[in-house]
Amino acid sequence: MPVDVHALQRRDVRGAAGVLGRAFYDDPVTMWMVPGNESRARALPRGFATLARRHFLSRGGSEVASRGGIIGGATLWDPPGRRKDSRLEKLSMIPGFVWAFGRRGARMEQVARLMEENHPQEPHWYLMLIGTDPTVRGAGFGQSLMRSRLDRCDAEHAPAYLEASKPDLVPYYSRFGFEVTGEIKLPDGGPSMFPMWRAPR
Repeated sequence: MPVDVHALQRRDVRGAAGVLGRAFYDDPVTMWMVPGNESRARALPRGFATLARRHFLSRGGSEVASRGGIIGGATLWDPPGRRKDSRLEKLSMIPGFVWAFGRRGARMEQVARLMEENHPQEPHWYLMLIGTDPTVRGAGFGQSLMRSRLDRCDAEHAPAYLEASKPDLVPYYSRFGFEVTGEIKLPDGGPSMFPMWRAPR
């Protein structure tokens, strides 16, 4: 059965957030942000759902991949020039982030600030998150999602940007044409993130 990729809809948000939460459960950056396993398992789907509803749905760039009607992967993309939140959007996300992260919100803000400081200024497609459910890894969900959006980047001759959250992901993204441009080191002995840029085709 083929993998179906379609634009993220409001009805998809809960399923997509759950997939992303499971995908990033053992990620070094999210483990640094929310060290407790049970707390992280609760926080991530809530936080990702807030991001999807309050920011990414209105941008129209995010997608989900499913097979047999079951979501197995999701992306959160910002189109060129649409990355920054309005004041109203920022305010609308506060309750969801407090519910998700509680007192751990300060670490989330640290990560966001460092990412912003290193973010390129040239207009581009920005892949904030891509994840597949651990139960379907290796089944083509991630590749289908990457190809779908990168095909559009190429059609528009637009660059793309992401941050790899661990060294193991760098070769994966390199296969799609992304190149490492630096390193973002989190404080207090935290892990590194690796900014990656894909030049327009």
